[in-house]
Order: sequence, then structure tokens, then C-alpha cells
Amino acid sequence: MIRPYNMGTRAAPFERLQVADIGDVAVNPYSLTESVRIIEEFYTPVFQSGCIPLTLGGDHTLTLPILRAAHKQFGPLGLLHIDAHADINDEMFGEKIAHGTIFRRAYEEGLLQPKRVAQIGLRGSGYSPEDFDWSRERGFRVVQAEECWHRSLNPLIEEIREELGDGPVYLSFDIDALDPALAPGCGTPEMGGLTGPQALELVRGCRGLQLIGCDLVEVSPPYDPSGNTALIGANLLFEMLCVLPGV
Repeated sequence: MIRPYNMGTRAAPFERLQVADIGDVAVNPYSLTESVRIIEEFYTPVFQSGCIPLTLGGDHTLTLPILRAAHKQFGPLGLLHIDAHADINDEMFGEKIAHGTIFRRAYEEGLLQPKRVAQIGLRGSGYSPEDFDWSRERGFRVVQAEECWHRSLNPLIEEIREELGDGPVYLSFDIDALDPALAPGCGTPEMGGLTGPQALELVRGCRGLQLIGCDLVEVSPPYDPSGNTALIGANLLFEMLCVLPGV
């Protein structure tokens, strides 16, 4: 069987790790609340078994139940969150749990270590001038997209790797962190996003972290008939596989 090899980093994950597709989570399409419960229930034994799950989404809401399941095994986590949006709203349309509230809920539930949280690529319009300040006031490292323009992100990810330290870290990558010219297939595109090389620098820069799980979310193939967004998402997930401990 031919096993993919990363020509850029020389990583050979399929030679060094036991990799398997454990299938889809059978969520309830009529109830977000029930789906969140089902996802947490599914991932709890995954973490307990010692697996490092890499998840494809789908709505960013899925990260909250995964963090809940991981917390049972590892305690409070570090988080590297790459996204156009901070996802720290208190409510969305009157709901406490939605794709734009998850990291506020995770903070409130004690799932995260605030000084070990970094959010990169934030930009666009918001509901108030304080949208990014809430994260900063809690101790999160916030890097707006404007700070990333026209530069390599290798120095940034080196700094953040030091801040995240040796403890367990979860990586959540929303595809809308990328500029929509590159990845238009998402529900909330924002101009001025990360480039492809910058995305690779950030993910490859995670080598050496104690990654306990990763996700790549918000890809919506119907919004991109070219299929390019899904292809980029799959490649980023492969890059995540290439930086897991043991590769």
C-alpha cells in the first residue's frame, strides 16, 4: 500500500503511527443540544484509550464537546485556535451553545488554561468593539489578521509554542482563517485572511507540542463547486497528522 509522505517536512506519519478512520459521529440533525451530548459521549473513550483524534467538521460547535471529553482525561488544556472569529459570544440568537459561543463556554467551564490559549487570524466585522477584548481580558493571546499580513508566521508560532509550554494542547483550525480567495467554501468568509504558506507555517510550527487532538472545521463544499476548499482542508489535516507526537 502506498503511504503518503510529507515532502516538505520529511514526516512519514503512516510509518510511525497507527492511523485509522474511526468513522462518523451519528449526531442528531434536529437537535444541536443532543448532538453536543452525543459528540462528548463519543470522544470520551477515544481520549481514554490514548488515541489522538483528528476531526473534520462541520460546524465549529463540535469543538466544545470534544474539549469537554478531553478535559476528563487531561484536565485544563492549552488551545491553539486559528480562525477569523473569536467565537466568544455569550449568545447567538438567544442560544448559549452555537458555533460562535464555544470558547466562552469552554472558558466558563474551566476546560482551558487562559494563559495557554492563543487565537490567530481574527478579523472582519463584529457585534461590538469589544469582541476581541473579552479574550484578551481573560489572558488569551489574540493575534489579529492585520498582524499577520505580509510576513512569515514562523517567528509568531515560535513565540506561541513557548507560551503553550509542555502541557496538553488542542488545535482547532477554522477554514475561514484563510482568505476566501483561497478557501471560499465556508459559511462566514472574511477578506484579508491567512495565506496558504502562513497556514502551513502555523500547523508545522506545532511540532514539539503535546497535541492531544486537532480539528479542521467549517468546510462547506456546496459553497465551493471547485472543490478547492475541501482539498485544502484535507491537506491541512494531513499536515496536522505530520506534527503529532511520535511522528
